[in-house]
Amino acid sequence: MKKRYLFPADYMADPSVHVFNGRVYIYPSHDWECENVENDNGDQYVMKDYHVLSTDDIMNGQVVDHGKVIGLEDIPWAGRQLWDCDVQEYEIEVPTNAEEQSQGMGFSKKVKRYIMYFPMKDRNDVFHWGTAVAQRPEGPFIPNPAPVAGSYSIDMCAFRDDADGEVYVYFGGLWGGQLQRYKDNIHLETPYLPEGKEDALPSRCVRLTKDGLNFAEAPRPILVVDEKGNPLKADDPHRFFEASWMHKYKGKYYFSYSTGDTHLLCYATGDNPYGPFTYQGVILTPVVGWTTHHSIIEYKGKWYLFHHDSVPSGGKSWLRSLKVCEIEYDAQGHIKTIEGIDKE
Repeated sequence: MKKRYLFPADYMADPSVHVFNGRVYIYPSHDWECENVENDNGDQYVMKDYHVLSTDDIMNGQVVDHGKVIGLEDIPWAGRQLWDCDVQEYEIEVPTNAEEQSQGMGFSKKVKRYIMYFPMKDRNDVFHWGTAVAQRPEGPFIPNPAPVAGSYSIDMCAFRDDADGEVYVYFGGLWGGQLQRYKDNIHLETPYLPEGKEDALPSRCVRLTKDGLNFAEAPRPILVVDEKGNPLKADDPHRFFEASWMHKYKGKYYFSYSTGDTHLLCYATGDNPYGPFTYQGVILTPVVGWTTHHSIIEYKGKWYLFHHDSVPSGGKSWLRSLKVCEIEYDAQGHIKTIEGIDKE
């Protein structure tokens, strides 16, 4: 199967990918060389800015770097670590100017705006979500002055459901992603991570307000269950760890995610945005590097998996490179497993 490193000029990871205005836009995190010791909190991931990439030919075309679109220094509440982000498109009404009104356009018009959702630690080292707004999908993005009320953890996937037009954000990550510090959306005094045959800690999903800037409801758990409807257990190698992504294929909801310390990308399917989602299988076997993070899109009639690995950096897990390959579904809608490391 053909695979491609998308942007060998720099170390980038965690690609969230969307098609806006007929073009593919990639919103990655940006890895930097550092002196930090690797640990379970992810202190080696010192990311401090975001770039936007785009292309109109995924496997063969030029990938354009639109440059830095936001940095830590631009965000009033910044602590550290701009981890994986996502962007969604909105149509909003704005006032017309005097010239437009004189041309009979009325007192308002609809325009597109693009909102970035990003996790960042505040000055108390707690992850919250920031939002930033742009007039174009390539940015630049202007951050709002405060984090989203009630937000926590990492790895946002902003999914617009074509069934109702609503935007749902899937999020959460264990260990350094701090999801174990919360229960029922309340911060715990003592973090708790399930073990053994306890139910695994689930991802979260929240529907946003129409303007895309706030929660319209309390976040809900997203359960991945087995064929009998039982939640996957904490010791199951296919349980959720981080890197939620949502896409639809032939009307079915596909929730995919990273298993973290078991180094897999897995997926589960359901009939609505909240699940439950029944486990189906492995999308990608382990790659070079500690884990991977991905997105799945359709473009010009083909389906693609975007992810990263650490081959170009010689296996340094905090210096990762963006990668893409085609994916295939069988007649039953199952995703065919891709080998993360090419076999001779």
